[in-house]
Amino acid sequence: MTNIHFIVQLTAALILFAGCTHGKNPGMNVNSNAFENNGLIPGKYTCDGDNVSPQIAWSNGPGRTKTYVLICDDPDAPSKIWVHWLIYNIPSTVLEIPENTPNIKGAVYGTNDFGKTAYGGPCPPDGTHHYHFKIYALDSGLSLDSGAPKEELESAMKGHILAHGELTGKYARNR
Repeated sequence: MTNIHFIVQLTAALILFAGCTHGKNPGMNVNSNAFENNGLIPGKYTCDGDNVSPQIAWSNGPGRTKTYVLICDDPDAPSKIWVHWLIYNIPSTVLEIPENTPNIKGAVYGTNDFGKTAYGGPCPPDGTHHYHFKIYALDSGLSLDSGAPKEELESAMKGHILAHGELTGKYARNR
């Protein structure tokens, strides 16, 4: 085999390998019809409005996806990362949470930092805060009771994440 043939075959193998995502967490597309990524969250979805959950949708996870997890938190909170919404064991057939949905059949709700197992909208004490709506595709369901806090949820997810995606919204109160 000539050097040119070897280089061509090696290049083709590298191109095929570069497209492989085995062992990685490929990204998922997460979006909302309420706001764009890095856009402003309308007041309706905050403590200054109706405090209803926004519509959140995501792309299909990898073929081995058994369940999804949603974590919404605010890393700009003054004392800690503030948890606004936790949902786990979302069935793999569910790819959207409609606006103001109190329950998703088969899903389990964790306890947010407002002490509730429901959505708690943005309510920053000062300045503009960023709210991260993160979706994780898992290879299994999680053996957690209803009301689990974020720390327990994240611990249970370890080793089961197939893919993830994120949508970020911003909000500042008008005072």
